[in-house]
Amino acid sequence: MSSRPDLLSGPIRPTLVRMTVPMMLGIVSLMLFNLADVYFVSQLGIEPLAALGFTFPVTFTIVSLAIGFGIGTSATLARLIGAGEQSRASTLATDNLLMTALIVILISLISLWLIDPVFRLMGAEEALLPLIRSYMSIWFVGSTFLVVNMVGNSAMRAGGDTVTPARLMAFSSALNLLLDPLFIFGAGPVPAMGIEGAALASVLSWGVATLVVLHLLYHRRQLLVMPTLVPSRIMQNWLLVMKIGLPAALSNMMTPIAGAVMTAVVAQHGPGAVAAFGVGNRLESLSLLVCLALSMTLPPFISQNFGAGQVERVVKGWQGAVRFALGWQLLVYIVLVVVRDPVASLFSDDADVRELIALLLLIVPIGFGCQAVAFLTASAFNALHQPMRAMRLSVTRLFALYVPLGWVGSQLAGLDGMFAGLVLANVLTALLAGFWMNRHLRQLQAK
Repeated sequence: MSSRPDLLSGPIRPTLVRMTVPMMLGIVSLMLFNLADVYFVSQLGIEPLAALGFTFPVTFTIVSLAIGFGIGTSATLARLIGAGEQSRASTLATDNLLMTALIVILISLISLWLIDPVFRLMGAEEALLPLIRSYMSIWFVGSTFLVVNMVGNSAMRAGGDTVTPARLMAFSSALNLLLDPLFIFGAGPVPAMGIEGAALASVLSWGVATLVVLHLLYHRRQLLVMPTLVPSRIMQNWLLVMKIGLPAALSNMMTPIAGAVMTAVVAQHGPGAVAAFGVGNRLESLSLLVCLALSMTLPPFISQNFGAGQVERVVKGWQGAVRFALGWQLLVYIVLVVVRDPVASLFSDDADVRELIALLLLIVPIGFGCQAVAFLTASAFNALHQPMRAMRLSVTRLFALYVPLGWVGSQLAGLDGMFAGLVLANVLTALLAGFWMNRHLRQLQAK
């Protein structure tokens, strides 16, 4: 593939920059995808918006599975491509997409039967269940398109192509933005479908993007072939991908669980604190945007060079990413400190909430650089086919450090102490991540 020489022999920093910039735009488009749904549904009233709010944890679970499958796909394919095994990579990519589609279809069919009991367990009122049911029934049916689309994009990134996936992410976001108001409010011959229209707009956007992905993988990337259907080979390839993909998916699912626990801790300080913490979580994603994009482009680089036996380039790639993350997030922190008061005013008219948002922006982002080091290192472990090390790092950060230190800080010094505890958790995680990764890289160099 045309990108392979760049990843294996090109200059490291320009290569990573070239791959990361498009992914930044792609991630922004995904954020806009979700914001469009929330914005248009909010115009229907409080009940539809509340119903949409209840769906987020469930839909995020499926998205987490897709992210995990994508990580496993990217790491496995990139290593094969780096080793020059293009034919095997094509067969594995084909088998993987087939099994992914079948698994998600099965999960969706089961989930359709569980909509009411699951959302009752989450605390949804009976009045909201018809709205939730109408949205999720369409969403589950179309979720196969979402997952296959994400896994297909990961297959393209495995070869070093981040531009095409980013364009496809932007395209699906733009299509959803156009279809949302059409289906939700209706126009001409199209009836107003309310919250069902939001689900239908998402499904159609994913469906069109999926068709484009499959076309590109087959005709341009040669990563889709028409092999003989051999169940034993298909299952072997699927398990090879899931060796990395399943732990990665579980790691992603842990983040909202830890976030829910910390929200409960914050709730002890009143609704204003919860509002400020919610704003802080959204600003955190924006503040880490560049490093999140880098965490999606670093694995193909590492996996290809790992497959080619070029360990020194693996070391330089990870070290360069860590240095960049620390420096970049320091600049972001300085900017946030300077603009924290006007930013807080954008999100609330309440003086107490504005004060809490400003306090959060003064303390918590100190640890963003270390947080970036942690998830970049977890991505690197997945790329090196060490998924359990990546999962152990995520579990340690969230449940041995982040939640306990945040809770202890809250008990000792209120929200100030909690915010400081979160920073300390990120610092300790980064130190631990660096120690584990350096030890593993030394072992690879010694072989």
